Amino acid sequence: MLKVLVVEDDQSISDLIRMNLEIAGYETLQAYDGREALDFLDREVLHIVILDVMLPGMSGFDILQELKRRGLPVIFLTAKDQMSDKVRALNLGADDYMVKPFEAVELIARMTAVLRRYRSNDSIFIRDLAICLDERVVRKKGQEVYLTHKEFELLSLFIQNQAIALSREQILDHVWGFDYLGETRTVDMHVQRLRSKLGLQDAIVTIYKIGYRFDLPKSK
Repeated sequence: MLKVLVVEDDQSISDLIRMNLEIAGYETLQAYDGREALDFLDREVLHIVILDVMLPGMSGFDILQELKRRGLPVIFLTAKDQMSDKVRALNLGADDYMVKPFEAVELIARMTAVLRRYRSNDSIFIRDLAICLDERVVRKKGQEVYLTHKEFELLSLFIQNQAIALSREQILDHVWGFDYLGETRTVDMHVQRLRSKLGLQDAIVTIYKIGYRFDLPKSK
């Protein structure tokens, strides 16, 4: 299920968006200011962001740069209807710009179009990583990171089992196959390389005497 972050300080509007997105089959997270939105980036796997311009603390324009640095698609949904605001948003990298009041069916249609361009059914975004499962490509801060076949398979397994403890034997079965005759130590070596290449030292957690868990820690 694709995961949407809605950044909107008006709770009634945010709840309305969430209700319509969930009816359409999206998992929805809600942030009510810029800092909370940025915190979500470090602990959630996201596919697209719906962003207001006028937010407490920092504007949507301020947040946009960080969202685009991480490769996330962004649609502005705002009461600011001046052409200058729309042009600024698009120049900064926004993928679309909608003005309130809005129709939920149009928002969902625009989201579908943006996601199609990003091929996000096959791609996910974690922190500063953009991971395309279909093309088997990983980019960190926009730069491609080379992963071996097994490293990519291991990363995919962790992503698909977020917050679930996996034993070394389970990992071997899924990544190397049931007929693999090598030692479980190969799992540890591949985990070390993934942590180093992708900066996921704190996210791939060692479970003592068992194996590993992929768990994005919450920001303090």
